[in-house]
Amino acid sequence: MVPAAASLRVNLYRVPVRGPYAFTDALASLIGENVEALVLVDDGMLIANAQEFAGMASAQRLTSIGFTEFARGGGLLGYGVNFLVMFSRAAILIDRILKGAKPGDIPIEQATKFEMIVNLRTAKALGLDIPPSLLARADEVIEW
Repeated sequence: MVPAAASLRVNLYRVPVRGPYAFTDALASLIGENVEALVLVDDGMLIANAQEFAGMASAQRLTSIGFTEFARGGGLLGYGVNFLVMFSRAAILIDRILKGAKPGDIPIEQATKFEMIVNLRTAKALGLDIPPSLLARADEVIEW
């Protein structure tokens, strides 16, 4: 990630957030650095608090991308695996194991279905125009 950022002349700031109580301080430290965009990684704590964090990022007028629930919670853009497909596939594999298959004999699988969600309500609040080509590729467009 660092070499790609350097080639784009973008500074990266990593801000660890250990719990919901740290959201305000984390965002304040970014605002203090004049950060204009926010990228969230898939993290159980962040996913569980997606709506709260997205609201705070929007209030600070930060362009943001994260996991799909982040966009549904108010973030600008979400991209990630389709968990329903993954859990369904996991259930099939567990069934095979419970019926006697050896776990070591079952091939490792990678996600093949990813979703992109664009939150137009957030885009409008930030004064951003989302290109029609991006909207056409989105799996979900939130307009409410």
